[in-house]
Amino acid sequence: MLKLAVILPTFNERDNLASLVKRMAASLDGALGIGGWEAIFVDDDSQDGTAEEARTLSRADHRVRVIQRIGRRGLASAAIEGMMATAAPYVAVMDADHQHDPALLPLMVQALETGEADVCVASRFAPGASMADWNRPDREKQSELANRIARKLTGVELSDPMSGYFMMPAHTLRDVAPRLSGIGFKILLDILSTSERKLTVKEFPLSFAARAAGESKLDQAIAFEFLVGLYDKTLGRFIPTRFALFGTIGALGVVVHLAVLWLLYKMFGTGFLYGQIGAVIAAMTFNFILNNELTYADKRIHSLGGLAVGWLKFALTCSIGAFANVGVAEALVSRGAHWVLAAIAGIVIGSVWNYALSSRFVWGRF
Repeated sequence: MLKLAVILPTFNERDNLASLVKRMAASLDGALGIGGWEAIFVDDDSQDGTAEEARTLSRADHRVRVIQRIGRRGLASAAIEGMMATAAPYVAVMDADHQHDPALLPLMVQALETGEADVCVASRFAPGASMADWNRPDREKQSELANRIARKLTGVELSDPMSGYFMMPAHTLRDVAPRLSGIGFKILLDILSTSERKLTVKEFPLSFAARAAGESKLDQAIAFEFLVGLYDKTLGRFIPTRFALFGTIGALGVVVHLAVLWLLYKMFGTGFLYGQIGAVIAAMTFNFILNNELTYADKRIHSLGGLAVGWLKFALTCSIGAFANVGVAEALVSRGAHWVLAAIAGIVIGSVWNYALSSRFVWGRF
């Protein structure tokens, strides 16, 4: 009888899959009974053939399944999608890179079955845990800092609320799933802070290993993703998170805009109109790059050609806003308004238009 589903979000993990399934079988078969578990790989359309490798494994072992996601990315959303796709009474989430030891899975199942805990968490910081094999003291310090911030802002009192390795009853996940943000990398923190009832948690010391193969799912935007998740849990109900990110980057673009305008208008004497046009182009390029990397990270454009086309679309969709920006600012300056106030007024006029169309036609689908 099916008892446990292990959800494994993947991105370019082809070389890890076969050996990981063997490790899971060695840990689970004796404890849960053959056929009592399944591994669900949720792949974000890896280019190295991860999804096809999972299908190959599935043909030899019916306990292996794969969900290949097209046009969607993100560790948290992948974990949610995988957990919602099983009939197993217990669901676990772990990495597919061999950093998480599957030997902890039977102990977690036992704790849930006996009612000892509502959620089981493999902790990198619990007594008895170790990260010596990881050998990344820089990342270890970053994780410690992120955990301290998470505990302070969310009230979740765990040694490792940022852990990516945990298990819970499937019905607990289904209860909170409609209210989860699915943003960022730390789905456990999202679940614990979203649940209307306080969940009892048991932590298991984890010997955190080095990555076996493949590429990390945590890129240069990890710190930003963490802050996004915290924002979503605190203020996201009032202002849509993606719009807030777009606006935040737009605010940074204001700084770029004013700096370029000052450089062209005051330093090089180009005249306000030409200075404003140059500033608009510079800020537009700045906003496109940051929005592509951060606001629309789940729909990020990667190829050089795609970036060129994306920038062109961004420029075209923002062109009306840009014309309004320049026109309003120039009109205000010609009537004696201070150039800084005139520039800001132009930016505000164009911002809402920029967000609406770029969300649809640059990073969205027709």
